[in-house]
Amino acid sequence: MPAIITDQFRILNAETFTKSVTGIGTTSNFYYTFLAHPDPTNTDIPDYGVANWGTTGTPDPRDSFQQEDRYHDSMLFLNKIGVNDFARVVTRINWTSGLTYDMYKNNYDITNEAPQTSSKTLYDSRFYAVNSEFKVYICINNGTSPDFPNGRPSQFEPTFVDTSPQVAGDGSDGYLWKFLYQIIPSDIVKFTTEKYMPLPRNWGDSNTAVVKDAAVRGHVETVLITKRGTGYTAGTTTHDILGDGSGGKVSITVVDAEVDSIEVTDGGKDYTKGVINFTGSGGSGAEFEVIIPPKGGHGEDIYRELGSHRVMIYSKYDIADDFAAQNNFSRIGIVRNPTKFGSQTAILNSNTATALGALKLTGAGKTSDTTYPLNAEIRQSVGTAGSFAVGYVASWDPNTGVLRYYQPAGFTALAVNNYRNFDFEGGDSPSAINTEPTTAITGPALTPDTNFNGSSITSSNRLFGLGQNFTKGKANPEVEKFSGDIIYIDNRAPISRSESQKEEVKVVVEF
Repeated sequence: MPAIITDQFRILNAETFTKSVTGIGTTSNFYYTFLAHPDPTNTDIPDYGVANWGTTGTPDPRDSFQQEDRYHDSMLFLNKIGVNDFARVVTRINWTSGLTYDMYKNNYDITNEAPQTSSKTLYDSRFYAVNSEFKVYICINNGTSPDFPNGRPSQFEPTFVDTSPQVAGDGSDGYLWKFLYQIIPSDIVKFTTEKYMPLPRNWGDSNTAVVKDAAVRGHVETVLITKRGTGYTAGTTTHDILGDGSGGKVSITVVDAEVDSIEVTDGGKDYTKGVINFTGSGGSGAEFEVIIPPKGGHGEDIYRELGSHRVMIYSKYDIADDFAAQNNFSRIGIVRNPTKFGSQTAILNSNTATALGALKLTGAGKTSDTTYPLNAEIRQSVGTAGSFAVGYVASWDPNTGVLRYYQPAGFTALAVNNYRNFDFEGGDSPSAINTEPTTAITGPALTPDTNFNGSSITSSNRLFGLGQNFTKGKANPEVEKFSGDIIYIDNRAPISRSESQKEEVKVVVEF
C-alpha cells in the first residue's frame, strides 16, 4: 500500500526536539555539545584512531553501541546548550536583483514542479527571500502572467514592514511580497550562515505578534491570469471569488478585448478552493488561478509556512577554566542528559564541564623544568606491585603544574596494567607520573602534590582558576563516563586550539 511520511511530520519532530530542552517545554532535558578526540591518528588503542585521519581521509561516524562507548572515550570538554542556543532554521535565500523567484503556491508536487527550481515541494522551491537588512519576505506573486508563465526577474528589493502584501520599488517587475519577520541581531551572529537562516524562536511574541495577528484563515492575497481570453468589453469590473470561502472580490480590467489585469480588492476568508467566473459582454476564454494561502493564512504559523524541519544548535567555547587550550580536537558531538561524576542518576547541570581527570604535580625544582608532551602515554604505579594506571596527556601547564589526562577503555588490553583500567592516584604517597617511553619526558618526573586541595592556584603573582576541585593533588572528571545519550557525531580533520582561540560550533540537525 503506497504511503508517505509528510513534511509536516518532519516539522513536528523539529518542534518536539526544541521543546525537549529544559526551559522551553515541560520536560527536563539537558543537552551538551562536546569537543573530542585529540589524537585521532593513534592506532595503538583498538577502535580508537585511524592512521590517515585528516590527511587522506576522515572516517564517517558509525552508529553502534560499541562506537557510542568509544565516543565517550574520546570526550574532552562539554558545553551546555541553553534555551537561546537552539533555533529552527530554513535554507537561506538572499534577495538578488535580476533573480527570478518561485512564488508561493499550495500545489507544488511531483506532477506540478515549481518552475524556477524544478522543485517537487513548496519547501524546496525559491518562494521567499531575506533582504540586506535581514528582513524576510514571502513571494506572493512573481509577475506570472500569460506573457511570463514562469515569472519574471525581481528588480526591486523589498524593505517595507507592512502586514499586508506590497510591491517593491515602483512595482513594474510585477512582484508582490509579504513581510514576515526580521532576524534579530543576536540570531544573526549565532544562527545565520551562508546556507541557513533562523526563524523567530517564539512566533507570535511581542516581536512578531503584529504579523501573526494579521493572518486570516483562507484569505486570498493574489489571483493569476492564466489565459487572457478574447471578445470582452473594455473596462474595469468587480467580481466575487467563488468557492468554499466568502467575501472575496477581485477587480478585472479589460483592454483591447482581453483581460489585461486582475487585482484582489478583498481577500475574504476560509477559502481552500477559489474560482473566478468572468463573463464580459460576450467574451470568452479567460482563465484564472486563485492562490490559496497556507492553513491559517500567511503569517499564522511561520514554521509550517516556511517548512522548518531543521534545528541549528549553537555552542561557543571560550578559553575557560574547563577548556584546556593546547590540544587538538577532531570530533564534535551532542550528548543528552549526562550525569555527574560518580552518579548514574544525578543529571549534570553545569554551563561547562570537563571529561578529563587531572593531577596537580610537584617535585624537585620547578614544574616548569618538566614537560609532558601532548598525547604522550603516561604511567603511574598504583595499588598492587606491578599494576599501572595508563593514560594520555590531554594538556600540561607548567605554570600551575596541572596535568590533564584521558584514558580510552582500550587500555584494558595492555598487560602492563594487568588488563584492567586503573585510574591515576593522588592521596598520601602517590608514585611519579612517567611517560612511555621515558625519553619522551623532559626534566624530572613529577608526583601528585598531596598537600594541594582546592580549585585555584597563585603562580608568578597571578591567580589561576583550575576548573576542577582537587583533593590531595587529584581531581576527578565532572561528568560520569559513558553516561547520557550521544545523539550527534561529526568527525573532522584535527583542529588546533590556542589561548587566543574561541570555537563556535554550529550543528544543524535535520528531521
